[in-house]
Amino acid sequence: MTRQAISNVATRLFVERGFDAVSVADIAQEADVARKTVFNYFPRKEDLVFDREEEVRTLVRDALADRDRQPPVAAVQALMRRLAESGHPLFRMSERPVRFWRMVADSPALTARACELQVTLADDLAALLAGAAGQPRSDPGARLAATMLMATLVVAYREALRAFREAREPVPALSAVMERGFTGVDAALAGTPYVQPS
Repeated sequence: MTRQAISNVATRLFVERGFDAVSVADIAQEADVARKTVFNYFPRKEDLVFDREEEVRTLVRDALADRDRQPPVAAVQALMRRLAESGHPLFRMSERPVRFWRMVADSPALTARACELQVTLADDLAALLAGAAGQPRSDPGARLAATMLMATLVVAYREALRAFREAREPVPALSAVMERGFTGVDAALAGTPYVQPS
């Protein structure tokens, strides 16, 4: 049983029964593995829900590594556009993410963990942007760019979910908010190596 397979079982149970009503023992039994095996892959129960963190980091690292002379912020923006337009699972709208985020909203533990992850991912993005721009990790420009990009992503994703629930096309809704956020990031970082071609 792979890490992803355990996560899939856990997500299904959480969505069906609610996060707080499912124990790690329930997940282990359903996945036909030992309880210890679940904890080997997922130190916290909440980690079974938010299991794509490393995939996001890898996508951003690759986009920055392959950017050639493109400014770092533009490379991240281009990645976000590609993921949205290609229907990548991180951006795909269906009943499943609607149910998933409803489950998160219904659980104080998951809501808190989602907020923690946003902060952690923004920290990681700031470090990656600073490195790509040849700036110190503590550079406030990197922090500003990362925080604005993360906020853009969160607001755009929520708008896409709302559009889906209202039977509207989610991708145009997502893209409209993303582009407005990108305009703000570009304006805020004007004249810095984060948006200037190298």
